[in-house]
Amino acid sequence: MQWWQTSIHFLDLFGTFIFAVTGAVRGIHRNFDLLGVTVLACAVGVGGGIMRDCVIGATPVMALKNEQYLLLCIITGIGVFFCGGRGIFRKDSVILWCDAVGLGVFTAIGAEKGMLYGLPTVGIILSGVLTAIGGGVIRDLLSGKVPALLKSDFYATASLLGGILFCMLAKLGFSPSVIFASVAIFVTGLRILAIHYQMRLPRAREYTVFLLRRAKKKKIFSILFF
Repeated sequence: MQWWQTSIHFLDLFGTFIFAVTGAVRGIHRNFDLLGVTVLACAVGVGGGIMRDCVIGATPVMALKNEQYLLLCIITGIGVFFCGGRGIFRKDSVILWCDAVGLGVFTAIGAEKGMLYGLPTVGIILSGVLTAIGGGVIRDLLSGKVPALLKSDFYATASLLGGILFCMLAKLGFSPSVIFASVAIFVTGLRILAIHYQMRLPRAREYTVFLLRRAKKKKIFSILFF
């Protein structure tokens, strides 16, 4: 299984890079300086993994044990900063699409690590969710925005469903590579579909209005027929 551990490591670096890009791009949109953009790239790139490792007791955390993660985030932040005034990095959609890919990859990686540490089903699912959404929450908080977790449906929801899929496939005996690919593609695809079709769950105000209208209709119905 040495090849699979190596693959997981490179996929983890890929997810770190993707999230570091979203952090750096957000820093550019908020007009941060070079240090601010780089710090945001690092916080987003490794934030979710650090939170996960602290919660499940995998200490020292991987981002500090292996310097490749922070170095990749620093290089990414600096690179995006100096390219940030041009073309693609000025578009808000960059954050959305990159975030969708990172969400899928990190959900699978987090769930995989939760299983490696012997967590039960709920723990595996939450390990995947925490890894996937932690960086995005840090990015939004540091840049002064309401976290997508609280206002964007099928963000944490997509990761949660991906974690459930991971556990189902694992119980059915599929190989780790098939499980990983299936979960990453499923979560990324679901998030992209949610962005494209503006899929979302009912919001508090909308649900209250729905209940009031329903109650009003029932009252009218009862007056007419009873």
